[in-house]
Amino acid sequence: MSKKIQQNVMIKGTKDGLTLHLDDSCSFSELLKELEMKLSEKYQFQENDPLIAVKVHTGNRYLTKEQCERVKELIRTKKKLVVDEITSNVVTIEEATKWKEENAITTVAKIVRSGQILQVPGDLLLIGDVNPGGTIAAGGNIYVMGVLKGIAHAGCFGNREAIIAASVMKPSQLRISDAVNRAPDEYIEDGHGMECAFINDNNQIIVDKLQVLKNHRPNLNRLEGGL
Repeated sequence: MSKKIQQNVMIKGTKDGLTLHLDDSCSFSELLKELEMKLSEKYQFQENDPLIAVKVHTGNRYLTKEQCERVKELIRTKKKLVVDEITSNVVTIEEATKWKEENAITTVAKIVRSGQILQVPGDLLLIGDVNPGGTIAAGGNIYVMGVLKGIAHAGCFGNREAIIAASVMKPSQLRISDAVNRAPDEYIEDGHGMECAFINDNNQIIVDKLQVLKNHRPNLNRLEGGL
């Protein structure tokens, strides 16, 4: 019975080009050698052939910048092959740290006064007021346990699912991602408690009672029990 030869490089054609699956258990030098051989055997192009986009997936193998360049250079030597992206299952320390920061809740107890700016990478829980002229910004959601009279910008890195909630909602301006809501000319004291702002299906920021949020953001349940 013949022994099955381990294939370190799997090439699949897709409607968008080629996908290369590179084995993560062999040495990098073995990988390059087999990649060179398979590309040379299977892909001979003519001058007038169209360019082919190549996606490379390295599984659980982490490639340094230098190794990525070596893979790209090898593929580029085969005319008409253009590297679209190189992906892997591995998360770097920098990526993991960034993800942790963007998904963390930062709690701050202070009054944000006129001219002050408070910004955090993830969610912000502010225990205090935001005075007129003050600004708070967060990569995620904003929760103000106090009076919001200044500017609040949630999802400031592009998260359109972010929300803004405040015990007393009297902002000079609300922003969520790239959407902006100007403050009304006057506020009506209704005494119904905490309110929230979010982007609705018409891509507009609306302010409503906190109780409606579970219908519009059902996944907002980071705190035990949800809303």
